[in-house]
Amino acid sequence: MNVLEVRHVTKTFGKFTALDDVNFTIGSGEVFGFIGPNGAGKSTAIRIALGILKATEGEVKVFGKDAWTDAVEIHKRLAYVPGDVNLWPNLTGGEVIDLFVSLRGTTSKSRREELIKRFDLDPTKKCRTYSKGNRQKVALIAAFSSDADLYILDEPTSGLDPLMEKVFQECVMEMKNSGKSVLLSSHILSEVEKLCDRVGIIRQGQIIETGTLNELRHLTRTHILVETKQPISALRELRGVHEIEETERGLSFQIDTEELDAAIRHISQFGIVKLESAPPTLEDLFMRHYERKDTSARKLGGVL
Repeated sequence: MNVLEVRHVTKTFGKFTALDDVNFTIGSGEVFGFIGPNGAGKSTAIRIALGILKATEGEVKVFGKDAWTDAVEIHKRLAYVPGDVNLWPNLTGGEVIDLFVSLRGTTSKSRREELIKRFDLDPTKKCRTYSKGNRQKVALIAAFSSDADLYILDEPTSGLDPLMEKVFQECVMEMKNSGKSVLLSSHILSEVEKLCDRVGIIRQGQIIETGTLNELRHLTRTHILVETKQPISALRELRGVHEIEETERGLSFQIDTEELDAAIRHISQFGIVKLESAPPTLEDLFMRHYERKDTSARKLGGVL
């Protein structure tokens, strides 16, 4: 069963189209990565899912209910962390956490204390004294203390140091392992790669790719470093080979993943002494999309 369904959603602000026919779903117990640069439309899509904004066209269902008309019911089972947290300056961090958790009618003091310790937060300080990172911790602790079924996290590690990012990642995996669903919006690709079952890439208000990491790897290239007994000939003639370079450590090149088998068979004829391969990353995939789009734009610019 899908916990969140976004179907043909378009959102316009006057003449500006923030979202253009966006479609994606999140299943039960799934971590879905929503990636794209700032201004791509991630936060707009999230605000529509939260019932803060109304879609111009299309529909969003959360737990099978309409995100706009049933927002109050939906929020009883949902936890949300924005990328820029504003808190009541005269309340302490602990008081804010208690307030947020009590709004959902679920309290687990032991869970709250455990998370405060893990995130290394002093809950007795007033919120006006907190740094951005500490304000983020308050929101994360409140969210993960709640017994929600869907966690919507919009750039949640903004302002956190690397140690706290690791704690955050552990918490997300705990939510997933307990059958909860997570929508993680981020531009930190390594974070998405570690945590997400599927990803959706959004650019200029449009979803340009969606699928599991394995399904999207066909768009990336594997990096190969090889040293052979004899010089490799005709490598440039192989399909899918890119950016061949001679280095002190051997011959370096990139290969389209689907052509990897043929390339290795060709290289093995020359007596492999050393072979290193770096698997394609989400960052490679992301940058390939942008290079392709930007190249097209430049070509059009040249014509005009």
